[in-house]
Parts: sequence; structure tokens; C-alpha cells
Amino acid sequence: MTDTSHPAAPAQMHLPSLFVALTIMLGGTLYPPLMADAAGKADHGLALALFLAMSTGLIRGVGFVPRHPVWRILFSGWACALALALAMFLKGQH
Repeated sequence: MTDTSHPAAPAQMHLPSLFVALTIMLGGTLYPPLMADAAGKADHGLALALFLAMSTGLIRGVGFVPRHPVWRILFSGWACALALALAMFLKGQH
């Protein structure tokens, strides 16, 4: 049974989120020390924030918008921006 109370909006790409996701994906692939601390060890908090921003950016960037409000918030452009800001903050701590 489908829910017709909230008609789905047409899917539209969200280019800023997609750009962030692709930049993180390429940057982490081409320059893995991006996710390392000053001593060269893996910074798991930074990697988590970057991967969250990348995942959220890819999901929202290709135009997928979940119907459930919780998932809609978690996979929004704002969540991508917040995770990216957290990653920048964590990277600045080193």
C-alpha cells in the first residue's frame, strides 16, 4: 500500500552536496593522509565525519529525498554541511 498523503516531490540533484561527496571521495582516494593526525596515525573521528559527509552528500546529491522525517533530516544537505564542518573542526585541532 502506498502513502498518498504526501505526494513525492520530483527528484532533483543537489549539486553542492554531490560536489562535497565527490571531492571527499577523490581526495581520500588520492591523498589518504587527509584522514590522518599529525603523527600519521588514522584519525577515526575525522574519518567518521568525512565519511558521513560523503555518504550524506552522495545520497542527497543524486536527488534521493526520503519520506520519513528522521531519514529526511539525516540525509539532507544540512546534515552533509554539518558533518563537513565537524570534519574541518577536527582537522583544525591537529
